[in-house]
Amino acid sequence: MHERLIQRLDARFRAYDELARQLSEELLVRSVDVPKHKTLSDHLWCVIGARESYAKGITAGEWAGFSCSMEGLTTYDFRAKLESSSKAVRDALQPISAWDDARTDLLLSLAEHEVMHEGQIIRHMYALELKLPKSWFWA
Repeated sequence: MHERLIQRLDARFRAYDELARQLSEELLVRSVDVPKHKTLSDHLWCVIGARESYAKGITAGEWAGFSCSMEGLTTYDFRAKLESSSKAVRDALQPISAWDDARTDLLLSLAEHEVMHEGQIIRHMYALELKLPKSWFWA
């Protein structure tokens, strides 16, 4: 089961990378006029921070807190950090041969977090009447 989940999570990582290739500076900060709205840059910052944080937690075998290394807010910064954060997760998962409950829970939480933000980003893009890559098959 873990291998299938990791494969599905990796597909979501690639979908975010595909979305990142169509980002523009304007799109990152473009707003939708609804209560509690987050911009695309807000969502992507959280995705990147969660990936980095879950990678650390999976390596440690327990949740180690949230942090995000994002500093810049350009399309280049987001593309680079989406790529490096997915690599951090892959690297954390690579050496695990025996899964315990704590690491399994962290992996499942990461997958849920990715998909939750994916749904929010889909709504955001639809509200702006923009297209999503085909890899965003939920849309």
